[in-house]
Amino acid sequence: MTTVRSALLPSLIALLVAGACREARDPGLNRGTTVVMAVPDAGALQPDQWQNLDFLMFLPLATLNEHGELEGRLARSWEPSTDFKELTYHLRTDVRWDDGEPVTARDVKFTVDLVAQYDDEYTGYSATIVDDSTVRIGAPRPDYIDDIVYYPEHLLKSLDRRKFWEWDFWTHPVGNGPFRFVRYLPGRLIEFEANPGYYKGKPRIQRLILKFVGEAGLTELLSGNVDMARGEDSQVPLIANDARFSIHRVLNSPAIPIYWKADHPLFRDPRVRLALTHALDRSELLRVMNLPPDALIIDAIVRRRQLRRRDWPEPLAYDTAFARTLLEAAGWVDRDGDGILDKDGRPFRFTASVESGPGIEKMAVYVQAQLRRVGVQMDIQLHDAAIMWGKLGAGDFEAWMHLHYPWALRKDFGRGNPLRYANEEAFDLIERLEHTADPDEADRVSDKISETFRADPPMVRLIQVSTAWFVHRRIRGLNTPFHVSPAMRMEDLWVEN
Repeated sequence: MTTVRSALLPSLIALLVAGACREARDPGLNRGTTVVMAVPDAGALQPDQWQNLDFLMFLPLATLNEHGELEGRLARSWEPSTDFKELTYHLRTDVRWDDGEPVTARDVKFTVDLVAQYDDEYTGYSATIVDDSTVRIGAPRPDYIDDIVYYPEHLLKSLDRRKFWEWDFWTHPVGNGPFRFVRYLPGRLIEFEANPGYYKGKPRIQRLILKFVGEAGLTELLSGNVDMARGEDSQVPLIANDARFSIHRVLNSPAIPIYWKADHPLFRDPRVRLALTHALDRSELLRVMNLPPDALIIDAIVRRRQLRRRDWPEPLAYDTAFARTLLEAAGWVDRDGDGILDKDGRPFRFTASVESGPGIEKMAVYVQAQLRRVGVQMDIQLHDAAIMWGKLGAGDFEAWMHLHYPWALRKDFGRGNPLRYANEEAFDLIERLEHTADPDEADRVSDKISETFRADPPMVRLIQVSTAWFVHRRIRGLNTPFHVSPAMRMEDLWVEN
């Protein structure tokens, strides 16, 4: 027995030393069921912020399950009106605020009215109380249901709405969700604990700390100071080979395009705008921007439902020969041999107004080089965001490179748009989409808009904006395209050391 013990002792010591070294290298392994998430600052806790942190403390009416289907939270069931302009929600009666007060239809109405006042996206929404557990919402966009959470009327109704963004409530919340407030240290952190009164049962993650780190989320993650950080697709290669972390990518609706001023002599002909799309190798652009090889190129206007289903047509192909054919058919030929196409004595040369920033500037330089290959000279003029919007409003641009949001269709491409884009079919479809509440019909109309834009493009969509969550591997439960946001799915997560 002594001999066996003597033989085993060095191995046991080696294992213990290896374990100690591993924990020293990876502080996350020492945090048990406490999870630390990097957030920019306390402002991230306010409504309509990019991390959806309010889902930690407050419940939506419903949310997407792992199959991408709506699953009730505050609402146990709901049904639309025949024209889809109203939805009636039947609320759970076993949900309470952290102070013990029951959640009722009054809270839902209060929140809808509040959000409609402070968020342009919800202008026109209304709520009518049927009874304490039933509320009817007039909703031009039915898929709003999983977008917002609801707040306690009895605590907020007397607060000054003119100071909405300054309310202490955002850093000292009284919620009804899976986690409840513990403490707030200004400039440092806010702490939550698993809510033992949560109607679905107490979450398995016992303690959650949101650490305010500014723009240093990735640095804090790599240093072992936090377990979760949200970053950009371009940061994925920095994490991909680090065994401590898993990567969960979130596909978002916005894209970064180049918009063409459609009444400009260079861009009036749709064949020219189509040619400029075919002239760009956007797959190579993804590599240039250090994006993952499976990053997406989408030449369509996709609604959130379509985005979740990954339902869109193949992108227009990179084909410089076809681009040159289209340009030649539109009358653009290099007549003087200087490498730049010309027509009626005018060279094909224009200036793109580009928002200052290393990422978008890098994209602009790449596009400049690609267009030069087909005889088009694009000069680049950098501006800050305020000047960019001013130039757009004044029509003082030839091409404009900035974010595009699908919800801004009417503003960007409808009648009276600043791009001077003039396509009556597109105008009619955009107005039809805006007045269509039936989600299936809205998808069909959106598809028709995409077909119209592919034939008569007002822009070239360069890259689809997406973000990524970098998460310590001991935290489990994130999966599928619908369970990738820790902030929205924290109640379903657990820790395995």
